[in-house]
Amino acid sequence: MSNHSPLSNDSLAPSGTETEPHGSRLTSSLKRPLQFCCFWIAIALPFVHVPLLAHGLGDLSVTIAFLSLLVVNVVALYVGHGYNQ
Repeated sequence: MSNHSPLSNDSLAPSGTETEPHGSRLTSSLKRPLQFCCFWIAIALPFVHVPLLAHGLGDLSVTIAFLSLLVVNVVALYVGHGYNQ
């Protein structure tokens, strides 16, 4: 014979699993706004490439700016790809 209490032990979670770590909560609250910003940056940034390409990549500073913007665009595409799915 088993002794059943009115409260089931299944409904009580250990106190360590009820709370998320602070970093995880912060990450989940920042994920959507970060994806939003990166999504729109990835859309708008190619319009900045056009004048740089029209100017020409012969100058070292223009080439560095173009490559830097290209890297930022790729990172923005990667981070923002899951926005609004």
